[in-house]
Amino acid sequence: MRISIPISAFVAAIVGFGGTLALVIAAAKAVGATQIETASGVTAICLAMVVECLWLSWRTKMPVITAWSTPGLALIAASSGFTMPQAVGAFMVTGVLLVATGLFKPLTRLIAKIPASVASGMLAGILVSFAVNAAKAIPADPWLILPLIAAFFVIRLFNPALSVLVVLIGGGLAAFLTGRVGSLPAPELSTLTLIAPQFTASAIIGLALPLYLVTMASQNLSGLAVLRAAGYHPEPGPLIGVTGLFSLLSAPFGAATTNLAAISAAICTGPDVHPDPAERWKTGPFYALAYLIFAVFGASLVAIFAVLPQSLIVLVAGLALTAPLANALSIALKDEAERMPATVTFAATASGLTLFGVGAAFWGLVAGMAVLFLEKLKKR
Repeated sequence: MRISIPISAFVAAIVGFGGTLALVIAAAKAVGATQIETASGVTAICLAMVVECLWLSWRTKMPVITAWSTPGLALIAASSGFTMPQAVGAFMVTGVLLVATGLFKPLTRLIAKIPASVASGMLAGILVSFAVNAAKAIPADPWLILPLIAAFFVIRLFNPALSVLVVLIGGGLAAFLTGRVGSLPAPELSTLTLIAPQFTASAIIGLALPLYLVTMASQNLSGLAVLRAAGYHPEPGPLIGVTGLFSLLSAPFGAATTNLAAISAAICTGPDVHPDPAERWKTGPFYALAYLIFAVFGASLVAIFAVLPQSLIVLVAGLALTAPLANALSIALKDEAERMPATVTFAATASGLTLFGVGAAFWGLVAGMAVLFLEKLKKR
């Protein structure tokens, strides 16, 4: 056991949790969750990740790291017209789809056949609104927001992984010290709140299906690629199936989908963790321990976010998604032959179009695939 193992695990957990917790809050607000329901969702999703990382890392003897679906949360936060019970129903459907994907290999192959350009165009269309909203937050409080933006771009030159976390902590302290925050809430332990699901066609088509697609295309496939790049050869089915199962079990408590991590996994799978790849699986239990702590104090963390300036929350969410947005755009436009379908997908998704009660992410994917089909038909 090297000290680098727990250090890598805790850094990955802190970066993953602190850097995107604002997005979890934004997603909960978008579906009308109360503060109690939001805290329950944070606690439940953390507990799901605890069990997933412990079981999968020990079982496979690989550093299998899980996370909440960042693009999925962005999708939820950008949605409108859904209630919390409908969102819970959609989360459960997504969990079932992930379990089915883990059990039936043809489903994994089918998702893999969606061109990366079109999938990335959809993801970029979801993420772009957060970057735009971050810029729009400047007039609300320029003396707080502008220095934080400058700090973010300077810090990321040296440590991109910690730049968002530094902005969150620094912005929170600055807001508190300058009187932008009232009294801090008293510490409290987390509790779980059961939320009865509601299954509607609009939520299944407009939320569950796009959530499943972005989770598979942008998270699970990337997570598998990180493991393979580190020299591991995981069997995709069991990993995806387990994350789907615990997504299903945690959904009634308000938890969004969990999946294989990419950025957090990269911190836990490289040679800096341990020179022997066979020893790196031990990061999994330490990562799980960190999320167990987050689960216990999830209610306090949500309460703290509730008293922070809204402009700061919007800024942190936007900054956290700038790198994924840049990556998605570069992939979407990389292949000249698929550039037009990807652009159509991006534009339709970014438009916020709602048709027949179904959201823009679904229609963006449909539009992009239709244009791709027509272009391939012409070549024949």
